[in-house]
Amino acid sequence: MAVDEVLRTHLQELRRGTVVVASLVALRQPDYGYALLQRLAGHGFPVDANTLYPLLRRLEDQGLLTSEWNTEESRPRKFYRTSDAGEQVLRLLLDDFAAVQASLATLIEGDPR
Repeated sequence: MAVDEVLRTHLQELRRGTVVVASLVALRQPDYGYALLQRLAGHGFPVDANTLYPLLRRLEDQGLLTSEWNTEESRPRKFYRTSDAGEQVLRLLLDDFAAVQASLATLIEGDPR
């Protein structure tokens, strides 16, 4: 397997979990799917629509997002927002992410622990 393919696979695995965290952070302010796709991409989280929409539905089913339809515009759009439960889970995920970063930093710096 070529190095590019191996790297692409590992980057995909690494980003898979971070997209959940990034979505929960971004949706602290209500937004609809397509705008979220653009926003995430603008912050270095390129996500395919075929990945994001099922993720949004799953997070909503888990109670981490709430949604409502805006029918005031010419085209109805479903807006998502991080729920209170989503905010609690997000805080725990961010705490764990910080711990992982700190652990990696000690490994990178060569701490012999």
